[in-house]
Amino acid sequence: MSEPSAVVHEQAVDGFGTVRIRPLAPHADADLLHGWVSQERASFWGMNGLTRDQVAGIYAHMDTLDTHHAFLVALDGDPVAVLQTYEPEADRVSECYEILPGDIGIHLLLAPAGPGGARPGWTSALLAVVASYVFGTLDRRRVVVDPDVRNEKAVARFLKQGFVAGPAVVLPEVDLPDVYIPEKKAQLAFLTREVAFRA
Repeated sequence: MSEPSAVVHEQAVDGFGTVRIRPLAPHADADLLHGWVSQERASFWGMNGLTRDQVAGIYAHMDTLDTHHAFLVALDGDPVAVLQTYEPEADRVSECYEILPGDIGIHLLLAPAGPGGARPGWTSALLAVVASYVFGTLDRRRVVVDPDVRNEKAVARFLKQGFVAGPAVVLPEVDLPDVYIPEKKAQLAFLTREVAFRA
């Protein structure tokens, strides 16, 4: 695990513990990542069928970019999610909506439930921590998410958290030497800082 100094955000969450967000280490975290993204439950993440080295390679490439970043989220030291942030203008989503100053895109992959099973309220608490990071630490004004329209669970989760549904769009295929991403029909949704921090 990265040194504590690498932590970019730390927040105590009542009833759960301390959440820390640190930059993902593509090769050191590869076994963990591959285990998560290979499961059927993570099919919408788009990495089913990839080898450990392919997964590490994707994140190593992302690590070279100034516009896309990957983080490992831990609760009391135990990994619980992968968070990816990106500048919408440098992403295919830019072709599908009007970007506003202060926008940031996120992708969030939750870890499989632990031995004790799912904990009620955890996903909402985790999304609140992510909101604190992007709105507070990164000083952004609006978050955009683009889950697959078939991923009804993720769409519902975002809307329950205060995101407002935008249009359903088709994100175009990306076919570059270093990365291939197939076309995706996505449900855009947006969360503003004012809604996220509303009492």
